[in-house]
Amino acid sequence: MSTLPSRVTLVDVGPRDGLQNEKELVTTEHKAQLVEMLYLAGLREIEVSSFVSPKWVPQMADNLAVMAAIARHPGVRYSVLTPNMKGLEAALPTQPDEIVVFAAASEAFSQKNINCSIAESIERFAPVVEAAHAAGIKVRGALSCAVGCPYEGDISADQVERVVLLMKGIGVDHLGVADTIGVGTPRRIQAAMERALKHYPLVEVSGHFHDTYGQALSNIYACLEMGIHTFDASVAGLGGCPYAKGATGNVATEDVVFMLNGLGIETGIDIDKLVDAGAFISGVLGRPPVSRLGRALLAKRAAA
Repeated sequence: MSTLPSRVTLVDVGPRDGLQNEKELVTTEHKAQLVEMLYLAGLREIEVSSFVSPKWVPQMADNLAVMAAIARHPGVRYSVLTPNMKGLEAALPTQPDEIVVFAAASEAFSQKNINCSIAESIERFAPVVEAAHAAGIKVRGALSCAVGCPYEGDISADQVERVVLLMKGIGVDHLGVADTIGVGTPRRIQAAMERALKHYPLVEVSGHFHDTYGQALSNIYACLEMGIHTFDASVAGLGGCPYAKGATGNVATEDVVFMLNGLGIETGIDIDKLVDAGAFISGVLGRPPVSRLGRALLAKRAAA
């Protein structure tokens, strides 16, 4: 236990990555309320929205309105995803604290998802990173399909390292290694993380794990053993997995906090208020939270 980090930073991606993958459209008011509830629960890193074409992602069509509606608290990093220069130019007036760009470790996924090769996607992001830095904004890179791809199957650590180097080459500040389809297991995740840590300092590497096969918490623990102390998670387990029908997507923030609490690792998060946030947005969506901890605590409250 003594080798594990004493504190972990959680980035709640529910308002963006979570809601973007939910079928139900959520109002601007409810999105802003969710962001505020996450802040009140102690989250200090929140992924708010995505500046993508509403034609492709109608769930994020109100990005400008959401960024205008949220209360901006000191000490909180509010990030947005910007897939190209057009997205960045739209996002800049809203003054995000961080932007997110993305590339895949899989050529097939890159072609299917954004209709270009990995190399072409990096070329596309180079001016985005440069312009963000010129505006004084940090750039986080998401490396998707880091252990498995719905089209290619297994992804090697060599494939991961290739994209890590490409992202570093264009000046991406922070690298998030993502198991997009949730097929990773601890040793495979560690192998991918080792390649990221060869080129980025520990403080600038994070994990993003989907729970499709129930391995997300195990994979987070495997990263903790390596000293990694920043992870994405999604309140109430928002966001499905589009490549595995009926499967869950992002690991639920509540479940991660419960595990970290049990390990004696500080997060600064109030688990009761976090469950309240998860219950709120799940109610908006008309379904129970995916989070196991959320469901257990809400049942306990109801029985009290």
